[in-house]
Amino acid sequence: MAGLLITFEGGEGGGKTTQINRLAASLNARGHKVITTREPGGTPEGDKIRELLVRREGGDWTAEAEVMLIYAARVMNVERVIKPALAKGKIVLCDRFVDSTTAYQGYGHGLDLQWLRKVQDLVLGNFSPDLTFILDLDPEMGIGRTRRREAADALHVHQAEDRYENLDLSFHQKLRTGYQAIAQAEPGRCILIDASQDAGAVEKAIIKYVDDRLA
Repeated sequence: MAGLLITFEGGEGGGKTTQINRLAASLNARGHKVITTREPGGTPEGDKIRELLVRREGGDWTAEAEVMLIYAARVMNVERVIKPALAKGKIVLCDRFVDSTTAYQGYGHGLDLQWLRKVQDLVLGNFSPDLTFILDLDPEMGIGRTRRREAADALHVHQAEDRYENLDLSFHQKLRTGYQAIAQAEPGRCILIDASQDAGAVEKAIIKYVDDRLA
């Protein structure tokens, strides 16, 4: 079987990590070879870049600089993790990918979408996910979820990956608009999931779509 790249997208608090872990467990239980990765990150080099981008003390990067850092991490993840796994017929579950750059740096920070597409084409060529789940959630609900999670993990509050979370609500509303536009533009790849449902209902919907793709 050829490998499959499935990406998970959405704003803050949508439950991507939970759903990736649940899908990985379901697929593994049925004998599929699965790996999980994330962006920025996935490699030691990418994780160092992640520290710069998502920690509250990571720096005050311009949107253009963020894109350059993100793609530096992304090309390492694609070439050293994702493509080798796909070549071995594995299913790769990735927490964020190119759509996050379009949503966060494009719709959120206002960078030109055509310029972002040119960067994507230059770095990745025609490489893209096979299936993308966009976990759609009202931004106020999502931010509330993330802050409750941080409060429950107060021992690690100073290491919180909350740089984007702390941007104003209008930024997160732009993110949601961006993700909805991405889903509408590529219905063959993108599945918009109502993430306000309980985690079990979201999991059930995701597994059904994946099973249909694997059939």
